[in-house]
Amino acid sequence: MFDWLENMAHWFTYDVLGMDREAHLAQALDFFIYDSIKILLLLFSVVFLMGIVNSYFPIDRVKNYLSRKKLYGGEFLMASLFGVVTPFCSCSSVPLFIAFVRGGIPLGVTFAFLVTSPLVNEVAIGLFIGLFGVKTTILYVLSGVLLGTVSGLTLQKLKLESLLTPWVKEVLANAQKDQEKFEEEKQSFRQRLPVIWAEAIKILKGVLPYVIIGIAIGGLMHGYVPEGFFEKYMDKDNLFAVPIATILSVPMYSNASGILPIVQVLVDKGIPLGTAIAFMMGVVGLSLPEAMLLKKVMSLKLIGIFFGVVMLCIIVSGYLFNIIL
Repeated sequence: MFDWLENMAHWFTYDVLGMDREAHLAQALDFFIYDSIKILLLLFSVVFLMGIVNSYFPIDRVKNYLSRKKLYGGEFLMASLFGVVTPFCSCSSVPLFIAFVRGGIPLGVTFAFLVTSPLVNEVAIGLFIGLFGVKTTILYVLSGVLLGTVSGLTLQKLKLESLLTPWVKEVLANAQKDQEKFEEEKQSFRQRLPVIWAEAIKILKGVLPYVIIGIAIGGLMHGYVPEGFFEKYMDKDNLFAVPIATILSVPMYSNASGILPIVQVLVDKGIPLGTAIAFMMGVVGLSLPEAMLLKKVMSLKLIGIFFGVVMLCIIVSGYLFNIIL
């Protein structure tokens, strides 16, 4: 699909710049040019299209619906699916998490959203299709939604409300007060378009630094890391490769757009896809900056339980990916 773009990157690197095809720097630059343009094209297309969808499905309406209805467990799946159409990293998902709590939505449901939102969104889906194909993307989306749903259900069963901060408890105590109904303005598509465009540009500006940094790291790895280096330590035969990759990812922080180019290089270098995806999920869904933000709503014990449950689900997903793919 992107053969023309790959040929253009080759032409610029090796013909225009006259760089040696065997040189590490040339290979890194060629990768950087190709992936930068490809990913930015995908980002622009997907974010703008999903901006149109999001403009007709406001967050407040979904929040109010989830807080009012009794869905017999389906609310966890709905919150997880809602996370799919919100293009946020783990840290930017936290304010929405707080808004859900303020709306009186059960804690487990908010967890389901918090887990899925950074892992699976339109940006990640668009990039995943371009990097790994449709089949792998479908499996990734299904696993991400299932991960959020199972995590939310598990955390709800543990009845962890007592571990919320006093601020949240005060909010929940007042959650039954009457709230103003959300009234959607009747606007035509042409009237909505400037807002959609502005939101798309805002999202692109927010993720662009992570994308460029991620592609640059991926380019350096592609050009300089020897063949078999990662395969030596994270081979499919290494039973502990998936948990090691997941644990090592926690101190890092990026969003799906920034980490996917690195995942692509890891796979190219011989790491099994499931292990690489487990690493990506850990980087995107569990990070120290996210933990710092969550301290406003959770005690340290609750943060530890949340991270532990999600980490366990990620490890299981990684093993399943390695078996299936």
